[in-house]
Amino acid sequence: MKEISNSELAVLNALWESSPMSSSEVVEKLTRSNEWHEKTVKTLLNRLVKKQAIGFQKQGRAYLYSPLIDQSEYQIKQSQSFVERLFAGRVAPLVAGFAKQNKLSAEDIAELKSLIDNWQEESSNKDPQAEDSVSKASISKGSLPKDYSLKRDAHD
Repeated sequence: MKEISNSELAVLNALWESSPMSSSEVVEKLTRSNEWHEKTVKTLLNRLVKKQAIGFQKQGRAYLYSPLIDQSEYQIKQSQSFVERLFAGRVAPLVAGFAKQNKLSAEDIAELKSLIDNWQEESSNKDPQAEDSVSKASISKGSLPKDYSLKRDAHD
């Protein structure tokens, strides 16, 4: 899929929120939140159709637009691309940057702990030897996977 601009993403977000939508509904929604003209929104709709990010069905004299790509799949792909480009594929420096700037809420931290716990459990179930490389201690007790702490010790 071709790259989607920030403006096109605003249109896509509107369609993910509620679809199908006619072009006039999309225009109304986006001209309220952005100071865009009707022609701008229609141009963005046409670009997204050409990029095969959205599709349409003709209903009478109106066109009803719907996303052709799944929001969560798009977010995962873009997140992976971002982490790959800026952090050489490593998530830890990204999270550490947010933590250092106090940008992680208690809810964010709890969700990250849960994700890591689930990942550890899945890894253990897939590979019985994974228990050797991943600490069973909870992240909430201040532990990290063993291989992470060894790498950190080597650089400190």
